[in-house]
Amino acid sequence: MITGGGRGLGKAIALLLAAEGVNIGITGRNEKALKETAAEIEKAGVKAAYAVFSVDEEAGVKTGIDELAKTLGGIDILVNNAGIGNFGALDKMPATEWEQVIRTNLFGVYYTAMAAYPYLKASGAGDVVNVASTAGLKGSANMSAYAASKAAVISLSQSMMAEWRKQEIRVITLTPSTIASDMSIQGGLTDGNPEKVLQPEDFAEWVRDILKMNRRAMIANGSIFSTNP
Repeated sequence: MITGGGRGLGKAIALLLAAEGVNIGITGRNEKALKETAAEIEKAGVKAAYAVFSVDEEAGVKTGIDELAKTLGGIDILVNNAGIGNFGALDKMPATEWEQVIRTNLFGVYYTAMAAYPYLKASGAGDVVNVASTAGLKGSANMSAYAASKAAVISLSQSMMAEWRKQEIRVITLTPSTIASDMSIQGGLTDGNPEKVLQPEDFAEWVRDILKMNRRAMIANGSIFSTNP
């Protein structure tokens, strides 16, 4: 299961895992993008399914995750990738926007993980990849809501890891630096230059390689940066 799987990082991860023979469920709010991505995934010869919901709505998350798990026969891997990035000065950003970033980026991870947890536990060997950000390691100007949300995701993810590892569920906290996604380019964080800036495919390869590690080992926390942006 990959949240925000219709485009960007989520889509790149979905396609790469599909190439490894993994059946894929993707979620998001744009049904057209999800449908098109699911069709691409199926070209790899695996099953693909999608569910349309917003990760900040608990009831919709649970319904969507249950439907995908039923269609695909369970959940072995959850990638919590969905998120938003509203940027602006503290005294300029409306409280409603600030709160929405927290609801999407933090509660979205919580709601999705809790909906998937029974299936991950039943699998006997589950994996959860929570996508945070280097912004969550160090706040900066004009990124208060985003940085705070990602810092909270890091702490939540570490608590999940501490609680669930004894149930053979590996919880992995990833903190990428700026990647050439729609969010970072539209937000003015990068020009997305493929010669210098991390691309979604780079992140997807990292996720794949971590998941392929022997199950006696796990990457609890990890960061990835562009070499010389």
